Amino acid sequence: MQFRPCIDLHNGKVKQIVGSSLSDSNDESVVTNFEAEFPSSHYAEMYQKDGLKGGHVIKLGPGNDEAAAEALQAYPGGLQIGGGITPDNAQKWLDYGADKVIVTSYIFENGDISWDKLERITETVGKENLVLDLSCRKRDGKYLVVIDRWQTFTSLEVSAETLEKLADYCCEFLVHAVDVEGMQQGVEVELVEQLAKWSPIPMTYAGGISSLKDIEILEKAGQGKLDFTVGSALDIFGGTGLTYKDVVKQSK
Repeated sequence: MQFRPCIDLHNGKVKQIVGSSLSDSNDESVVTNFEAEFPSSHYAEMYQKDGLKGGHVIKLGPGNDEAAAEALQAYPGGLQIGGGITPDNAQKWLDYGADKVIVTSYIFENGDISWDKLERITETVGKENLVLDLSCRKRDGKYLVVIDRWQTFTSLEVSAETLEKLADYCCEFLVHAVDVEGMQQGVEVELVEQLAKWSPIPMTYAGGISSLKDIEILEKAGQGKLDFTVGSALDIFGGTGLTYKDVVKQSK
């Protein structure tokens, strides 16, 4: 189980926000836990210095391309990039230095997965360069993938069958437990247990981690199979529950 660091970008700034507060139409509704005084490259260089690979640069909406490119160029081959990735722009981000591209919304049409689009993005970048973001929210007892800044429910259920089928198109999964993302109230244990049982390829979990105890809970519930990312709880993002140095030390 490895720590995957993050650089979340909103309006060109490194921020930590409550995921469920995102909206396409109203930035005033966004609940911001932290806004950095440092540029994205500062965090990329720190992760490189500490030998952390596979971290995520996530563009939360428009206005983040410059900051994203800056981070990737500061740590070539060490970070993945997500947010608005399509076959038309994916290669550009790989050329900027992204290790892999992360895709969600592009592969859906009218709330349903488009296998044609999935095949196209896989053929464009190669399975080995593609991460599928299956961030989800619980509704009617099922974990359903959400898109469009996590506001739109799709028909795709996160299940053993789904993960097995999607694994043919990508090399990793990324799953944010959106209902607890940014709230620092503990991991979504039920989801973690299911992901550990079901995923046939590497997976990273995000959501709710607020202490070293939470990381221990995640490791136990996930049988040590899931990597993890932490945002708002980290001291480098204004948090008080975890120090970046402790998390790096524990995951090595």
